[in-house]
Amino acid sequence: MRPDFWASIDTGLLDQLFVESGEAAYLWDIGSDSYCWSPNAHSVLAVRLEELPRKNADFMSRMGADDVPERALAFARSETRPVPFYSEYKFRRSDGGYEWIEERATFHEGDNGRPDQVLGRVRVISDRRAKESALESMAFYDDLTGLLSRRRLLAALDGAIAYCREDGGRSAYLVVNIDRLGGLNSYYGYDIADAVIVEVARRLQACALVGDVVGRVSGNQFGVVLFDAGVERMKSFAEQILKTMRGEEIVTPKGPVAVTVSIGGVTLPNHADEMNVAVGRAEEALAEAKSRGRDRFFGYRQSKTREAARLRALAAGDRVLSALREGRLTYAVQPIVDGHTGEPRFYECLMRMLDDDGQPVPAGLFLPAAEQLGIIRKLDRHTIELALAELESTPDIHLAVNVSGMTATDPAMLALILSMVDAHAHVAERLTFEITETVAMLDFDETVRFVSKLRDLGCRVAIDDFGAGYTSFRHLKSLVVDMVKIDGQFVQGLASNAENQLFVDTLLELARGIGVSVVAECVETEAEATALRQRGVDYLQGYLFGAPSLQRPWDLANPAAAAV
Repeated sequence: MRPDFWASIDTGLLDQLFVESGEAAYLWDIGSDSYCWSPNAHSVLAVRLEELPRKNADFMSRMGADDVPERALAFARSETRPVPFYSEYKFRRSDGGYEWIEERATFHEGDNGRPDQVLGRVRVISDRRAKESALESMAFYDDLTGLLSRRRLLAALDGAIAYCREDGGRSAYLVVNIDRLGGLNSYYGYDIADAVIVEVARRLQACALVGDVVGRVSGNQFGVVLFDAGVERMKSFAEQILKTMRGEEIVTPKGPVAVTVSIGGVTLPNHADEMNVAVGRAEEALAEAKSRGRDRFFGYRQSKTREAARLRALAAGDRVLSALREGRLTYAVQPIVDGHTGEPRFYECLMRMLDDDGQPVPAGLFLPAAEQLGIIRKLDRHTIELALAELESTPDIHLAVNVSGMTATDPAMLALILSMVDAHAHVAERLTFEITETVAMLDFDETVRFVSKLRDLGCRVAIDDFGAGYTSFRHLKSLVVDMVKIDGQFVQGLASNAENQLFVDTLLELARGIGVSVVAECVETEAEATALRQRGVDYLQGYLFGAPSLQRPWDLANPAAAAV
């Protein structure tokens, strides 16, 4: 093929052909090292006509430095095998920028059996490469923070464990949770919450050393893999994170926001030699950090005592599930009486499990295990179903049911409970849900949502064990509940205990100001009852007025109530 090959073809037809295809073509004569280009080549490659490469060295000089050896290697392979040449690389435009180019070529043999000419086509694929890069980035990186995605982070964790196993090294894995991020979403909006997430990510990266891997696990949670790190490095890293979060508020478009984090960690491989085990134990440690008040670090520690407790919990959980399947889970009722007349106004439902002989099992022997294993949601649902059925069959009674923390802060459980109550809407006004103050404070924003939705359906909501939390009075008004139940520790000895009297008097004044009824729990003596009546407490509950009983006082066919 002659170097003046293009001159022999109608240029108008040639231009139209190449413009429509979006490609340019060249003929490279290897012997003379000369390039002949199609008429549209300079526009496709975005270079001036005089800058079109005429020799192979000119061509290579406009390519990205990393791409030159790749193209040369691809050429070498195609020369020795009967396969078409293909390569992708960056090509420098006249303005100094780069385009991604796709090149395809065919080698033609000369008389000596060696390639003497190359006929090639080039086209710009920058848009395609950008899309591919974006997809790769989405798969590998979190689009908000730029940190590794959860998948890539877990791959790094798996690699750290393999390193420990094969080379005898040690590493650590930490989970970092932004405390109460839901509150920022509710009060300020998602843009402010996103700003907080981005800044926390930046501070985590600033604390990390070369070789540490930081990724985003979920909305408000990050993971960190520390290579060559033992217990001391793990603790030091966690303390550094806590310090940097406490030391400076996060600046947002709506002003500075104080943010804390809770951290759980596990060392590898002594406490976890598999990726899933490491994740689970780090999460377990994080839950412990949260339960201790948040804004702290807790490292997973294995112990025979805890392992024995876990096995006991599993056994207790099996017994609970068996009782649920066999209909041996029920509730006892305890009256809550009018503070002035002493007449029962409603009854609290207290979960009870019956053994194989039909005898009640103390709640302390199965409820903690049910909470620890996460099956408390099933028990809450069962109790609510029983209470709704009781309200349907007995029109004149009012019942109160307790709801665990897992249920109160679980959006899926809230949706389920709302659907259950909605199906019995005509009895909703006779049903009260009790949430302990400690639970309410653990995830205040979810509790507010839970309370609001239940009250919208006509149910009443009570805060149980009020006074056990440290932020009680400050948050009481925000919860918009119907009733507050004074924790029993403030009722005992009330007649002679000045501190308890001050607490009760303060609570009553606040409750009256916001229109909330007050119930005093654990009333056991007449002196306590008298002191409460004198202060105007609305309702009283305790053994003085009746112990929890499996018998229903409103069922006249039953014999006298038996305490359980």
